[in-house]
Amino acid sequence: ISGYSLVIQARDSGTPPLSSSVTVNVDISDVNDNSPIFTPANYTAVIQENKPVGTSILQLVVTDKDSFHNGPPFTFTILTGNEEEEFTLDPHGVLRSAVIFKHMVATEYVLCVQAKDSGKPQQVSHTYVQVRVIEESIHKPTAIPLEIFIVTMEDDFPGGVIGKIHATDQDVYDVLTYTLKSEQKSLFKVNSHDGKIIALGGLDNGKYVLNVSVSDGRFQVPIDVVVHVEQLLQEMLQNTVTIRFENVSPEDFVGLHMHGFRRTLRNAVLSQKQDSLHIISIQPVAGSNQLDMLFAVQMHNGGFYKPAYLIQKLTNARRHLENVIRISAILEKNCSGLDCQEQHCEQSLSIDSHSLMTYSTARISFVCPRFYRNVRCMC
Repeated sequence: ISGYSLVIQARDSGTPPLSSSVTVNVDISDVNDNSPIFTPANYTAVIQENKPVGTSILQLVVTDKDSFHNGPPFTFTILTGNEEEEFTLDPHGVLRSAVIFKHMVATEYVLCVQAKDSGKPQQVSHTYVQVRVIEESIHKPTAIPLEIFIVTMEDDFPGGVIGKIHATDQDVYDVLTYTLKSEQKSLFKVNSHDGKIIALGGLDNGKYVLNVSVSDGRFQVPIDVVVHVEQLLQEMLQNTVTIRFENVSPEDFVGLHMHGFRRTLRNAVLSQKQDSLHIISIQPVAGSNQLDMLFAVQMHNGGFYKPAYLIQKLTNARRHLENVIRISAILEKNCSGLDCQEQHCEQSLSIDSHSLMTYSTARISFVCPRFYRNVRCMC
């Protein structure tokens, strides 16, 4: 407890008695009676041979139960195990290499490290750090090519995470880093640690091929990353049809079924090869294991097929479509729960282009806007 606040009253013996009060604040000064604490108590680390001088090996973590002026900053010192000065320890507790290690020369070092706090008198504590020197990387990283599809309203893409590169390395202790060629950083970014790809706002319609690479510190491997951006037209929303799937998650649909279903759907609904199929969005149905997919078909002359025409085509081809994935329903109007005749039910669709949903797998990622369906009786 760092302090107390007391209210003290004095009362005299007169009739009637009179009194007054005063507040007394008592501050408790901290005595430096706690030593720094290493977390964990002892450390184990590895470094590959032939790493350059200054390579970070370990970050020491130290806390102190005393008040701030009796705790940090801490002073770190290597007491034993560094007689040949192979290591350095900076003021922030980062252990770095001071030489280029060779596995054939030594395979292990044990350092005794001291941390001293800033109190008076100073308190100290110790930890042991075991550093293993392992052979340098012998395996190149491997990465899975990634294809990303982004659907957005006209010039209204807000940006965000659009996918993640999946890379592995057979060398157990390799740390992988990801880089993007500098000329593309005005449109995209790649997190150097986890491979997440971030698109900045305002992407134009078209295809982007990203020059991404992954490195284990010795080998650098290029990764095929292709981004397709499609901008929706307002007219599309007035001519959409919804296919509702049964027992499928968005990620499974994107990773396992989307390419095959798109191909089968094109064969079912396109009247001419020049027509274009546009998948506008996919979205789970709240409170169920169903999934809605919105699509529209654009004629080669620029117009769109009416939903009634598409539904007729879908109904005739439903058996072929279900060879790919189970369909729960084909919806143009969704009047469930409304007590009105079909011809008097009006549906409107709205797109929230600033609320993007990203469904990402190792090989394919689909980014689309959230949609809302409103229905009402026109009786």
